[in-house]
Amino acid sequence: MMQTCFTHQSLSFPHRTLLRCDASIGFKPQRVCKVGFIGKNQPLGISNFIRGRRLYVNLNSNDAHPSMSMLEEETSSENTAPASPEAELPFSKWSPSKYIWRGLSVPIIAGQVVLRILKGKIHWRNTLQQLERTGPKSLGVCLLTSTFVGMAFTIQFVREFTRLGLNRSIGGVLALAFSRELSPVITSIVVAGRMGSAFAAELGTMQVSEQTDTLRVLGADPIDYLITPRVIASCLALPFLTLMCFTVGMASSALLSDAVYGISINIIMDSAHRALRPWDIVSAMIKSQVFGAIISVISCSWGVTTTGGAKGVGESTTSAVVMSLVGIFIADFVLSSFFFQGAGDSLKNCV
Repeated sequence: MMQTCFTHQSLSFPHRTLLRCDASIGFKPQRVCKVGFIGKNQPLGISNFIRGRRLYVNLNSNDAHPSMSMLEEETSSENTAPASPEAELPFSKWSPSKYIWRGLSVPIIAGQVVLRILKGKIHWRNTLQQLERTGPKSLGVCLLTSTFVGMAFTIQFVREFTRLGLNRSIGGVLALAFSRELSPVITSIVVAGRMGSAFAAELGTMQVSEQTDTLRVLGADPIDYLITPRVIASCLALPFLTLMCFTVGMASSALLSDAVYGISINIIMDSAHRALRPWDIVSAMIKSQVFGAIISVISCSWGVTTTGGAKGVGESTTSAVVMSLVGIFIADFVLSSFFFQGAGDSLKNCV
C-alpha cells in the first residue's frame, strides 16, 4: 500500500518568492479487492480495485503553519484475458473401480506373503495366536456341521441304494463323497464365515482408524505383522480340520445307518475301507490348504483396502466372505477336474 506525501514550502518576500523545500515522502496504502463473476457460458472475469490516497502538506507563507489535505483516488483494472487451459493427460481424471483395484491387490499381497515366507520373515507369536483362533476355536462348529451334513447324505444314499440291493456300496460312496468334496468344502465354508469375516473386519477397522499407518511409523510392516500370520494359520489349520470333519462325518453316517436302517457299522466301514485310496485323503488335504489360502488372502486384501469408516468396514466384511466362497467353489472345480480325470474304479471292490 502506497501513500504519497508532498511537502511544499515557499517564502514570500517583497520582491520575490523563493522556493525553500520540495520533499516527497512515500507510503503504501493500497487496498486490493478481487471479485469474480461466473455466469453460464461466460468466461471468468477478475477485477482489481485499487484505492490510493495522496496527502498534501502546504506551509502558510504568513505564519508558517502547515495545512494538510487528503485526496482519495480509486482505480480499477480488469483482467479479462481468459486463462489458458492446461493440457490434460489421457485418463488423468479416470479412477478404477473399487473391485478392480481390490482384485489387483489380491495377487500383490499373495506374492508379498510368499516372499516373506521364503525369506523367513515370520512373526511367530502372532502366527501361533492366529493358529489357535483358526484351529481349536473353530473345531466345534466344523464338527457340528459335518455331523449333520453326513447324516443328511446318509438318509438319501441309504434310501436309494437299499432299493437297488447295494447295501455294501453305501459306505464306499459316503467315504468318497466326504473325502473328495464334502469335508474340504464344508470346512472351508465354515471357516470363511467365521474367520474370513473376522480377518476382514479386524484389518478394515485398523485401516480406517489409521493403526496400520502407526505400525509403519513404528517400523513394523503390516504384511509381516498382520497378514502373513493369518495366511500361515489358515493354511495349517484347514487340513487338520478337514481330516477331523471327515472322521466325524463318517462316524455319524455309520451310526445313523445302524440305528435307523439296520445296516451294520461293520458293513459301512468295510465298504469305506475298500473304496478309499491314499490319494483321496491327500487330495482333500491339498484342497483344504488351497481353500485356506484363498480365504485368508481375500479377507486380508479386502480388509487393508477398506475405506469409508464403519460403513466401509461392514461392506468389506460382507464382500470378503462372498468373494471367498466364490473363490472356494471355483478352486474346487479346477482342482477336482485336475485330480480326478477319466473313469474311476474305486467302487468296483464295494459291489
